[in-house]
Amino acid sequence: MGRSGRPALAVVGATGAVGTVMLQILSQRADIWGEIRLVASPRSAGRKLAVRGEQVEVVALTDEAFDGIDVALFDVPDEVAERWAPVAVARGAVVVDNSGAFRMDPRVPLVVPEVNPHAVRTRPRGIVANPNCTTLSMIVAVGALHAEFGLRELVVSSYQAVSGAGHEGVRTLREQLSLVAGTELGTGPGDVRRAVGDNTGPFAEPVALNVVPWAGTLREDGWSSEEMKLRDESRKILGLARLPVAVTCVRVPVITTHSLTVHARFEDEVTVDAAREILATAPGVVLYDNPAAGEFPTPADVVGTDPTWVGRVRRALDDPTALELFVCGDNLRKGAALNSAQTAELVVAGA
Repeated sequence: MGRSGRPALAVVGATGAVGTVMLQILSQRADIWGEIRLVASPRSAGRKLAVRGEQVEVVALTDEAFDGIDVALFDVPDEVAERWAPVAVARGAVVVDNSGAFRMDPRVPLVVPEVNPHAVRTRPRGIVANPNCTTLSMIVAVGALHAEFGLRELVVSSYQAVSGAGHEGVRTLREQLSLVAGTELGTGPGDVRRAVGDNTGPFAEPVALNVVPWAGTLREDGWSSEEMKLRDESRKILGLARLPVAVTCVRVPVITTHSLTVHARFEDEVTVDAAREILATAPGVVLYDNPAAGEFPTPADVVGTDPTWVGRVRRALDDPTALELFVCGDNLRKGAALNSAQTAELVVAGA
């Protein structure tokens, strides 16, 4: 424990997109922490950031940055996490890592507190992994339904916000929007691409006035890394190692908040009424589902909130064991920073 008698926390990657949201969340949640140490690359050292109403100076990422730290929240690229998470563990910290470096390591639990909080207790490497933001945008709702009905198949399409690609993704969309605003673009083949030019940033195609059926990097047989993450992570979190999962990931011109359509098949026949009751009472889920009144989740309404929002709950037309859902979740809050903060709280509570 830190000098105050309360655990000391390090936020590694404090100046990044998720780190910025993390500092907001730490200021909003119950104040269980003693020192909160902000850590970033040496070029950011010396900056001051607000957390819990105080200005805290950022320190450089070094071995010594973890001295006296009980829990270290990592939001850094995979290669940085691979290098520095073991250092933090060796210095006595439990690492909660938001990168993809350790998610599928069988010695590292992949934790969503509403779904598998018990998993945090077994961490032979001293590391707990945070799922990908796309997985987190749906898994709380799917996990609640699985606990009741027994999941046996998932078919998912994601509509992913550009902030999933970090500050560069947001900058790219805003610049593209400025180029197409007030024009007649989007009415002829290739006109948006010509207006945008090479300014596609981290995306394969223009994202303004467009949707891009690709997120991540190429994997075997034409699948993307984002699609494989959602499949593999859902299996690990739910404890269903052979769960059939089919995924298509799409990037859309939304700043923050991922959306997904979910086709979920269960062991036995399901009813909409039973599903709605489960979702309405599940921790971390908001059921917002009245299409007749124009009420269903959209990113414009969900952004900046913590729960997973669920609407368009229907039983599949041709399969009485399947449900159709539309799900939205803020990919920087529950999709990253909030889940990490909740997991860190589980660690110190000894859950």
